[in-house]
Amino acid sequence: MSTSDISVLVCDDSALMRNLIGRIIENAEGLSLAGKAMNGRFALEKIPKLKPDVLLLDLEMPEMNGIEFLKERKKRGMEIPVVILSSVAQKGAEVTMDALTLGASDFIMKPSDTNTLDLNEIADSIVETLLAYGKKYVPEKQLPERRVPLPPPVLSKNDFTRPESSRIKTKKVELVTIGISTGGPNALREVFREIDAGLKVPVLVVQHMPAGFTEEFARSLNRICPLEVKEAADGDILKPGRILIAPGNAHIKIERKKLAAIVRLDESELVNGHRPSADVLFASAAGTFGGNTLGVIMTGMGKDGARELGTLFNKGAVTIGQDEESCIVYGMPRVAFDAGYIDYQLPLKEIAGKISEIVEELG
Repeated sequence: MSTSDISVLVCDDSALMRNLIGRIIENAEGLSLAGKAMNGRFALEKIPKLKPDVLLLDLEMPEMNGIEFLKERKKRGMEIPVVILSSVAQKGAEVTMDALTLGASDFIMKPSDTNTLDLNEIADSIVETLLAYGKKYVPEKQLPERRVPLPPPVLSKNDFTRPESSRIKTKKVELVTIGISTGGPNALREVFREIDAGLKVPVLVVQHMPAGFTEEFARSLNRICPLEVKEAADGDILKPGRILIAPGNAHIKIERKKLAAIVRLDESELVNGHRPSADVLFASAAGTFGGNTLGVIMTGMGKDGARELGTLFNKGAVTIGQDEESCIVYGMPRVAFDAGYIDYQLPLKEIAGKISEIVEELG
């Protein structure tokens, strides 16, 4: 164990699950196991003593469940990042969204069966998410840098190409597209809480999220956003001032009809390991709206969305990338920025205002 490792407290009422997850953490480079707790009450007692960097929290527990813990955490002013890991998420997405509203940072689904084989299927996701949130919030004095970004994705020299001809920037924005992953639920809450109520164009969003969650996620956003937010359905018309969230496990594309543009959903193969994929959305926007698109790429691991944001950029679309400082993981926007495909690199708090400003100016 290194002193710079991210320390994790695991809170789950199942001894088997605590041990299985504990083993994953102990075997992961960059992580260390601070301790284990069997419910929220024990977690509250252990946090001041163990001072973990991040908490992995079950939702269904006796005596004090995850929701009750989050409420008490808020009362006590505890700022430890909390990642939800619970089987209840599979049949109760609403509870998971409540947890995010109460200050949880993100969530990961438990496997259907609590055996080692099933848990290993999501081990990488557990490790990557804990590293992301732990490093984001470790005090500056404990690390050589405020946050250590993930290593850049491996790209071939042909992954991104810039056109030789000069780019002609759009004079009109008719559609906003957003691609986002790790750190996205809370980042989108901030953006859509502040978005202009008079936005005159449709908005399409790809948030990497498992099937079964996006409908409730859209509902939770709809409660705080001045615009209508809903999970996209096949055939939905792109309406000005409406935000459509791609469903988990479905790519979202755009089809132009005589009188309107509509959403098309499909379950074709994964792209960049994802379905929905931001690259699929951006490519479809480039093919239908072209340079009349505003492309936004935000916090997330990997490179999904970067290539086809470049296609939009080369067609004259205006592009926004979230900056490193405000990203939970500066992956997707970094690849796009390094390729030269970002017009405006902005902190999270400025993205809603910039979207509204660009649409107002070019709408």
